[in-house]
Amino acid sequence: MAAGTAELNKVDSAVSGMSASPTEEKKMGHRRASSSANGIMNINDLEKEGKELQIAPDTQKLNWKLNTSPATLGEPDVLKKFLTTPPVKKIDLHFPLGLEVTARNLKGVTIKDALDAIHKQFKKKADDELENPVLAGFEWDKEESWTRLVVHQKKEGAPQSKKSKKKGGEE
Repeated sequence: MAAGTAELNKVDSAVSGMSASPTEEKKMGHRRASSSANGIMNINDLEKEGKELQIAPDTQKLNWKLNTSPATLGEPDVLKKFLTTPPVKKIDLHFPLGLEVTARNLKGVTIKDALDAIHKQFKKKADDELENPVLAGFEWDKEESWTRLVVHQKKEGAPQSKKSKKKGGEE
């Protein structure tokens, strides 16, 4: 019977060792707070405070087709930029015909997040199904809705020019 008690002592020590770790976790506090970065605002808070949004001007120069993956754009640096200043956790993107998609990123919505959200809606559409298949840019109209951007589209993008051709033509 003494051997059985020794085994119980071992089990008891393991259990008491485990009970110490949850108290350590409790000291850390609520874990989810770290998932959002500092300086990233909630769009509703911005509206309450009356802070204006600025949209990254780079979105107007992309000439991106809505049914192609944003990864095919030749400018990965532009995709990493925040869509708005100040950066927000989520923003609704409203199309003139009524479709609305939401771009979300707890570390701040980037241009890529917005394009991904749009692409998800249009990736199965053929070019001829889309009346205006190219992104022209975004517009923020605080009178209409503080929390969403209006998506502007156009028939076709400007021709993509190569820098090397420009240099060759000018010389």
